[in-house]
Amino acid sequence: MSSDSSTNQQWGGRFSEPTDAFVQRFTASVDFDQRMYKQDIEGSIAHATMLAKVGVLTNEERDQIITGLRQVEEEITNGTFQWSVELEDVHMNIEARLTQLIGITGKKLHTGRSRNDQVATDIRLYLRAEIDLINEELKRLQTGLLDLAEREAETIMPGFTHLQTAQPVTFGHHLLAWFEMLKRDADRLADCRKRLNQSPLGAAALAGTSYPIDRAYTAELLGFSKPTENSLDSVSDRDFAIEFCAFASILFTHLSRASEELILWTSAQFNFINLPDRFCTGSSIMPQKKNPDVPELVRGKTGRIHGHLIALLTLMKSQPLAYNKDNQEDKEPVFDAVDTVKDCLRAFADMIPAIEAKKDSMYESAKRGYATATDLADYLVRKGLPFRDAHEVVGRSVAFALEKNLDLYELELEQLQQFSDIIGEDVFEVLTLEGSVAARDHFGGTAPNQVRQAIARARTEMSPW
Repeated sequence: MSSDSSTNQQWGGRFSEPTDAFVQRFTASVDFDQRMYKQDIEGSIAHATMLAKVGVLTNEERDQIITGLRQVEEEITNGTFQWSVELEDVHMNIEARLTQLIGITGKKLHTGRSRNDQVATDIRLYLRAEIDLINEELKRLQTGLLDLAEREAETIMPGFTHLQTAQPVTFGHHLLAWFEMLKRDADRLADCRKRLNQSPLGAAALAGTSYPIDRAYTAELLGFSKPTENSLDSVSDRDFAIEFCAFASILFTHLSRASEELILWTSAQFNFINLPDRFCTGSSIMPQKKNPDVPELVRGKTGRIHGHLIALLTLMKSQPLAYNKDNQEDKEPVFDAVDTVKDCLRAFADMIPAIEAKKDSMYESAKRGYATATDLADYLVRKGLPFRDAHEVVGRSVAFALEKNLDLYELELEQLQQFSDIIGEDVFEVLTLEGSVAARDHFGGTAPNQVRQAIARARTEMSPW
């Protein structure tokens, strides 16, 4: 393919001088939008098929175009295709090569459409395919979480508020909190897919076309649920891309929170879990170090994803209808967001099932920090003491235990009874960690029995779209 033309012959008839060389490079998108070549070719095949159906093309012309497009696809796939900046984008490059291959018939392909509806169709097709891949990785991560939670349904660890020991929970219950976040993320992704799965093809530049096209037919050929309703809106909005980046931003907020906990838990100060060596790196100067690089990178990439959402929101906020060149800036944020989401989900899905819980360390940590104080208060309430009075009794008991450098379960019965004479020998049943978690045996609670039931429910809810 020639790359030395002074004017883009696809649209240059109105111009009296060639585009400045710098402006060509500045306005071209082919360096990054060429990744949509498969979607562009599929869209063109559907368009040509429809044009033949309505009589704008002959069947012979349709077949010529389809054969030529498949040859172009083969050239791109095997790396022999010559991309040209002068031809601006993936669409013009493919059409120009098609015309080289099949002659004047190639110039008929663009009848009844514009690059405006063409690019809007391509990016929807591209993002729909990527969403399906992302959904599979998300399910793989969810399955890994459920498998780990099932293994650790009875493992006791401290639960925190304000990063201070609050109450004992099971590790399985904690992991299921992550699962619930991801389940909502998966729902958001499904909603995004549903809304983007409409075909803009046929909207043309902004007002539709005077040719007798069949938009429902092209929508069907491309697997869309229906054509978009309004030609102006079809070519000018990118809210589906914004919605995808919003999904990604919320997903990464969740992944970042999980990453933060994994980073803390692998530290010597917590020592709750072990990450296999293959997910960590060492230090160039400190030979003892084992750094949790995978969760650290995911935490770091969260800002990148959030930035893409802000970029797209800013891109669209002041654009008048219909299409504007600004919209060329939609692709790089979306492409990078897609790549980052897929990579980070893959890393997490590989890593989570390989986590090794340090059960003894978790248990010992849960024994510190008066994690069963609330259980003592509940015990007193069941004995007839109003909760606010029980709260006061337990508060004074904790203060006493602090002075003695003991936990509540280490106090003698007589020491506890000095704060309330209704405390009996049975109090020690509620001061154990096992008793505390077992007592939360209700829907959504941390008791091992409830954790296992929640896992069983979750496995049935992860049905395919």
